[in-house]
Amino acid sequence: MTALRPDITTESLHVRQRGTLPELLGVRVIALEERTLIAELDVRAELLAPNGFLHAATVIGLADTACGYACIAHLPEKAQNFTTIELKSNFVGTARAGTIRAVARAAHLGRSTQLWDATVTAPDGKTIALFRCTQMVLY
Repeated sequence: MTALRPDITTESLHVRQRGTLPELLGVRVIALEERTLIAELDVRAELLAPNGFLHAATVIGLADTACGYACIAHLPEKAQNFTTIELKSNFVGTARAGTIRAVARAAHLGRSTQLWDATVTAPDGKTIALFRCTQMVLY
């Protein structure tokens, strides 16, 4: 079983994202535990679609970042990195303001692939998206 790497922390993930899309989106990792990572972002005008609702790409950006960071934190020994090979998202709600949250949970932690599920919730706690991605482990 792949264990949580002690060298990966919420702080190291924030440093890692400097100058990249997760920083631009405003992603904040708030918890990292065995097989789970929680991240959030504040909804702001720049992250909305022209119709005034949260843009789907914003939701995917949060969910994919949460799952990607969780993957980094659970890479097998000797693995160097990972890349996303598939993702899927189902949208069941939206938000216009407040803070949205993604909870990423491991479904499979293998030597060559990892499978992560994330549930994204609106400020009121209602689910707005269900997300799944497959990560290829790179050696």
